Amino acid sequence: MAGMKSVILALALLAGVDAKVYFKEQFNDEKWESRWVASTFPGKSASDMGAFEWTAGEWYGDENDKGIKTSQDAKHYGLSAMMDKSFTQKKDLVIQYTVKHEQKLDCGGAYIKIASKADQKSFSGDTPYQIMFGPDMCGSTKRTHVIFNYPAKDENLEAKSEIKCETDQKSHLYTLHIKADASYEVFIDEESKQTGKLEEGWDFLLPKEIKDPKESKPEDWVDAKKIADPEEAKPEGYDDIPAQIEDPEAEMPDDWDEEDDGEWEPPMISNPDYKGEWKPTMIDNPDYKGPWEHPLIANPDFKDDKNLFQRCKDCAMIGFELWQVKSGTMFDDIIVTDSLDEAKAFAKETFFAKKDAESEMFDNVEEERKAAEKAEREAAKAAKDAEEEDEEEEEHDEL
Repeated sequence: MAGMKSVILALALLAGVDAKVYFKEQFNDEKWESRWVASTFPGKSASDMGAFEWTAGEWYGDENDKGIKTSQDAKHYGLSAMMDKSFTQKKDLVIQYTVKHEQKLDCGGAYIKIASKADQKSFSGDTPYQIMFGPDMCGSTKRTHVIFNYPAKDENLEAKSEIKCETDQKSHLYTLHIKADASYEVFIDEESKQTGKLEEGWDFLLPKEIKDPKESKPEDWVDAKKIADPEEAKPEGYDDIPAQIEDPEAEMPDDWDEEDDGEWEPPMISNPDYKGEWKPTMIDNPDYKGPWEHPLIANPDFKDDKNLFQRCKDCAMIGFELWQVKSGTMFDDIIVTDSLDEAKAFAKETFFAKKDAESEMFDNVEEERKAAEKAEREAAKAAKDAEEEDEEEEEHDEL
């Protein structure tokens, strides 16, 4: 047993040694701005762009552990950093970072992008990218984007199945794991939210089979499950039964004057013998063949992609290009690596090391906020009551 533990430990250490970290940022030093470049979107002016604030936030697990936070309402935000060197994905790829919406975000993005080398000064939504990952909210839309650029189609493909994002005011850890076997998994706070095959989760490839264009449903195909009973006929006189009849119990009022009021007509009531429009009884169709299924054939245009897992080719840059109606979103602890274990180890020493203390501070801040709001409401009520009492005394004195 001891020998087996040693082997497992050795393998874990070996995995850590072999892991490649393409990018890591914790924003814990004042020189962070020298590593990042702010951009102005094409067609926008500097006044349209918001600034990132370097801060630990309003609640935190460690006041010395800082991140960057959007600081101006109704602004665009552009910020990017170059990796030490570009890379092309050869095996797994993991993108991970933390997001905290201190402002109760109602409309705005908080996603991150991985791209090839580009002009950082103009980095924007128009800049080509290879991966876009992270939360985005506006109104009823609250999703975690996972978008891949697919050169074969020259399209940015959104995941077919929506992944919900977190909407509270605490920090959350977002992790995208793209595996070398062309599968994927999305985690939030290391809890799996969606997993599957890339081929099934996005419209990368054309369908392997298509409907045979030479086939069509035969004209004599019977797909009606039920038919009217041919042996049943509508009863004679059925259509002569009126829906309403004169009320047989109604009597002309004693004060009715036909010269002045006209000829008296009894009110109409529903006819108890009326059964509605006649409909024949439906029976099983003896000629029913079931729904016709269009025969499928191999799609002559289908092309497989053995490198579908390779979602990063010559990736060299990471960045944020966002719009936020209300500012206050924080970003921290970014890592791009080829090892999920490496990302988890980084999360353990960063996100999870701060998580509980931040949560406790947030709860305390919320209690203080609610207590202050309650005191303010009570003070306002007391002032209003005192004002009304003074007015009543003045009225009494006047009397």
